[in-house]
Parts: sequence; structure tokens; C-alpha cells
Amino acid sequence: MIAATKTRTIMWDMSTGLTVLFYVLGAISIAVFAYGVIAPILRFRRGNKVGLPPWRELPSRIVNAVKLMVTHETIARRNPVVGWAHRGIVYGWITLFAGTVIVALDHDVVHPLFGVRIFTGNFYLACKAALNILGTGLVAGMLVMMFRRAVTKPSALDYTRPDRAPDEPGADRTRYLVGDWVFLVSLLVISITGFVLQGVRMAMEDPGYSLVQFGGWVFAEPLGALLDHDQLGALRHGLWWFHGILSLTFVAAIPYTKASHMLVSFVSLVLRDPDAKRRLRAIPENLDDKPAGYASLADFSALHLLQLDSCTKCGRCHDVCPATATGRPLSPRDVVLELRDELHGALPPVGGVLGSLMPGTSTVVDLGLPVVGHDHVREESVWACMQCNACVDICPVGVEQAPIINGLRRALVDQGEVAPTLQTAFETIATTGNSFGRAAQTRASWTKDLGFTIKDARTEPVDVLWFVGDYASFDERSQEVTKATARLFHAAGLDFGILYDGECNSGNDVRRAGEEGLFESLAERNISALRAASFQRIVTTDPHSLNALRNDYPTVGGDDWEVVHHAQQLVELIEDGRLEIGSLDYRVTYHDPCNLGRMNGDFEAPRRILELLGCTLVEMPRNRSNSFCCGAGGGRIWLPDPAGTERPSENRIHEAVALEEVDYFIVTCPKDVTMYEDAIRTTGNTEQLTLRELTELIEESHARAGRSAVVPT
Repeated sequence: MIAATKTRTIMWDMSTGLTVLFYVLGAISIAVFAYGVIAPILRFRRGNKVGLPPWRELPSRIVNAVKLMVTHETIARRNPVVGWAHRGIVYGWITLFAGTVIVALDHDVVHPLFGVRIFTGNFYLACKAALNILGTGLVAGMLVMMFRRAVTKPSALDYTRPDRAPDEPGADRTRYLVGDWVFLVSLLVISITGFVLQGVRMAMEDPGYSLVQFGGWVFAEPLGALLDHDQLGALRHGLWWFHGILSLTFVAAIPYTKASHMLVSFVSLVLRDPDAKRRLRAIPENLDDKPAGYASLADFSALHLLQLDSCTKCGRCHDVCPATATGRPLSPRDVVLELRDELHGALPPVGGVLGSLMPGTSTVVDLGLPVVGHDHVREESVWACMQCNACVDICPVGVEQAPIINGLRRALVDQGEVAPTLQTAFETIATTGNSFGRAAQTRASWTKDLGFTIKDARTEPVDVLWFVGDYASFDERSQEVTKATARLFHAAGLDFGILYDGECNSGNDVRRAGEEGLFESLAERNISALRAASFQRIVTTDPHSLNALRNDYPTVGGDDWEVVHHAQQLVELIEDGRLEIGSLDYRVTYHDPCNLGRMNGDFEAPRRILELLGCTLVEMPRNRSNSFCCGAGGGRIWLPDPAGTERPSENRIHEAVALEEVDYFIVTCPKDVTMYEDAIRTTGNTEQLTLRELTELIEESHARAGRSAVVPT
């Protein structure tokens, strides 16, 4: 009997008329789905091709995107519970969809054409087992997600907008909440009714292999006890239509609802720029009369238009954004959703979409709408961003929130819509080559009392060219660190030199503040000076300069130089035995700079140095790629903080003070020295916490080893 029933009847007791009706509804569902897919393709066609990978890279990118989808690496990151729940949903959905396709092929293609059945025998049993196991995973995953939204309510899922008062237009995001719940409940009901329907069939005629259909067996036993055969038949018929129509409706709605991420997110993962968090794309030369940035939707790249639709509203970018966390009017998610609403508002009627796809017709989508303004993305939101790229780093589907915001900034700068203090900084840098407004000849004044002469890399070859940076050159507090670095390099016998007044601001923060023209001018000057010098590698004290030299300069004509942070150079000198150190035995915590850690992945060198110095490192809760921005990046160091808000640097100091007692707060960035020493004072923690730059610890350790870092010539 078991062998004889290793299959099931399709369209059981269905009249011809009802069968035809179901196929008509299925065709309508597919047509509505197809139209929903055509519309975004039409929008993406309008975007420029900046940032799209070459065709030859697509196979490897597709393989990588499939790997990410299978492993859930980006989704499970920092939240394994959500990762496992989402795995259950995705694997379950794919399996149930595959099962439906197999049934359709068997019933509508293979059997009518060839007179055989494929959905039978042991293959049928294997399919049923897989459908029951992974279908159960889908239900479990949906219940976990619903529990999070209804009970635990994480801040990431809070749609309250930090850039709007509750009664302002655009502040109400009820439609998003409703859409999320409709998606979750619909998918859950489809899944459960599938199990119930299976249970009804089993109750009507026991196939004898309940083990592989355990999901249906759960319902078969009580239903069989409560209802007779006729009642079960009526229930099966009604439930079949309910399940079928709900499933067809769900499929048709995919491109128009939260479910659309099932289609677009994979494409975003394929096309995303893996270097987006560390490198900005140059402005295309063939812009004609278009603005330099994103003044309207028509200016967007095709990739960024696609990514607006890719956002799943998961809120991870919202959760990690330092601007959001400290009460500023910015949420990266809200910027993306606001732009997406603008994009969807530009859709033409059905005929316009279909007509625009015909050869020889024009695209009728109106993307010429402004995107920054009171009723759009607000200027204060655009300027609140610190370009720390925490949002880009954590996004599970590859959305480039920070580069998109940078595009909005470029347009504002192009239009002259810039805060006075920022405009002054631009003008100062353009005039003097540095952000302090000092004469170029004074850039190397800190070298005068070292007791030895640093080589001029413009006139003699060196192994290491030290690109010092503005803050390390001009800020009085950071100059002490710069001198200590020079003394250690000299004591280790490192063959190094600097560019003296041939160096100017690297332009990293200028570019991220939206002034692309000034950045290109600064880059051209530095590239010219670097090419005129002879060296093996570049070392820089400033992570911001490191990011520009390593990642941005190659996009505007620079060479692919080896660029390392001074911590990397120093750890090599220590491990090679060229720089002797003694044990310090301090208890310390360490702050990962955004430009060094999250953007460039340089986490280990500072930690290795602390280990070699004999220090006990107490990690802060937010560390490595999850480190919290000091608030200086993206040009924010030249902009005033909003009154009455906590500064990101103060937020970070509170985190450090909350640790079990530590001796020092260690940093490896000149801007961090400035930001955090001020934050320690303003938070009233001067008695609880002392800041040290890593180089200062090394010099102290070197002295304990009985060595002096000052070696007179």
C-alpha cells in the first residue's frame, strides 16, 4: 500500500470550470508580478553607469552573492538569532517554492507531454520530507521575527524619524509597520495552511508514511477525530482555495511590498562596490550640465537607484549610526526610505511603463524631482553624517548609505548651500594647503628641537616616506605625539623622510564633506610631490590621510603605493628587534579609528603593540568594525555641534568610563587625540580617565628598556 500511494493527486475533485479559473488567476498573478518587476528596471535604466562592475566580474560576483545568501554571513553578523531565523525563512521559502514548481512541472508539462509522473515514489517522499523540515524552519523563523517586533521591540525596528517632529508631514510611518506585519502574517498563514491542508488529506486517506509528513500529521490526528469524511472534504476544498488564492496574491504583491527585497537585494549584493566604505567614486567627466552630486533623482547612478529599492528596513544602519545615537536629525535608513518614496512617486501609469520599453519610445519616468529640501531629505540631515561608514559596513544587502549622502553633499556644495564654518574651512585649505591656515613653510616646524635632522624626501631617497598630516603637523597636542614618533623611528634606525612644505592636506575629509573639486586639487599636488620622491612605502600618522592615499588617490590618477599606519611600522620595528621595549603592565582600553579600522581593516597592529608592551587590553563593547565614531569625520570637525545634543566623543567616553577600571584610553589618530581629550574634560572624567596616544606608550616603554629615543646627531 505504501508503494502504491507514494504520490498525491493534484486538483483533487476539481471541476473543469474551477480548474480553468485557477489557471486564469495564476496568469493574472504572474502578469501583475511581471509588471512590478518591469517598473524598477525602467527606473534603473535612467541612472548613470558609474559604479557598475564590468561584465567580466559578474560570474565571480554572482558566486559570492550566492555564498552570502547561503551562509547568511551579512545577516547573522552581530545578531546570530536573527541570522538563524532568517535562514529558516529563506531556506523554507526556497524549498516550498521549488516544491510548487516541481508539482507544476509534473502536472502541467511532463505528464501531458510524456505520459509519466516525476512527483512519485521515493523522489516524492524525499520532497515531502524536505518540504516538511524546511517548511517548519520557515514557520519557526517567522515566529521569531514576529516575537522581536511585538515583544522585544529592538531600536532598529523603531520607525520614529529623528529628522521630523511627530506631527510633521512624512513623520508617520504607519504604512511601513502595517506592510511589515502584512508580509509576516501572510507568509506565516500560507505556510501553516499548507501544513493544515496536508493534514486534511492525510486524515481523509492515510498514505502510511506520516514520518515524512510530520507537519501535516500534527493536524491530521485531531482533524480526523473531530470531522467525518465529507466534512474533511469540504474543509479541504475551502482551505485549498484560500491557500491558493493567498499564495497567488502574495506572489503578485512581491514587487510592490516588503517582499520585493527577495528579488532586489540579491542583485544589490552582486553589483555592490566591495570598497564603498573606504573609497568614493570620482565624478564622471561626461556630466554635461548636470550637477556634481545628487541634486535630483535623475542624477543618481543606476546602482544607487537599485539600492534604494534594496533596503529591507532592517534598521541596522539606524542602530549603529553615531548621528542617530546622539540625537542628531539623521538616520541612514530614513534617508534611503525618503529617497525611495520620492523614486516611487515618480512612477508613470501602466501604459507609460510598458510603452517606454518599446523600441524607439522615450522613457516617461520623471526623475527630475529635487531630493533635498524641507519636504524631502533635509539639509541638516545631510550635514549630520560623519561619513564613518558604520551603515555601509553593517548593511546586510550592500546599500551604500554614506556614499549616497555624500552625493547629496556634493550637490549642495555645487549649489553653494554650505555652512559658513565649513565654507571657511574649504577656503582656508584651498589658500594655505592645510586646515589650520598656517603658512606652508611652518608645516615641519615641529622638527626643530628633535636633536636630529629628518631627511627631506623631496631631495634624497628614503625607504619610508612619512606623510605626517595636518593635525599631526600643526596641532600642539598632536605635535608631541609626532615628535615621539620621529624619535622612535630614529632610534630604530629607520631610513625615513618627510615632504616638509611639499605636503598638503590629503583631502580625505574635504572629499567626504562634498567638495570634490578641492579634493582633486589637493590630490594632484600631493600626487605630484610623491611621484617626485623616491621611497619604498608611505607611512602616515593620520588614518584619514591613510584612507585618502591608499584608496582615493588611485581613483584620481595616483599610484598604487603601499600605505601603512604608523602603528604597523612601529610593530614591525619592535618585532624585528630594532626598537627595544620594556614592560608597562597597564590596564588600558583602545579606540579603533573609523578610517583605520572599519574602513581599512587595520585592527591588529595597535593590539599587538599593546600585547608586546605587557598591557592588559579591556575591549570596549563597541570595538573593531563596530567601533563608535569620534564625531570628527566627514568634515564634521569643521561644523558646530547642535546645541543640547551629546557629542559622539562624549558618548564614547561614557562607554570607556563604564568599563572596569582602566589606566588609559588609547588612541592612534591625531583627531581622536583632540576629540577625546576634550570629551574627557566636558564629561567631567578627568579624574577617572587619561588619554594616551599609542606612540607615547611605546616611547615610555622604550625608556624603561634603558634606551633613549633621542639620539643626537
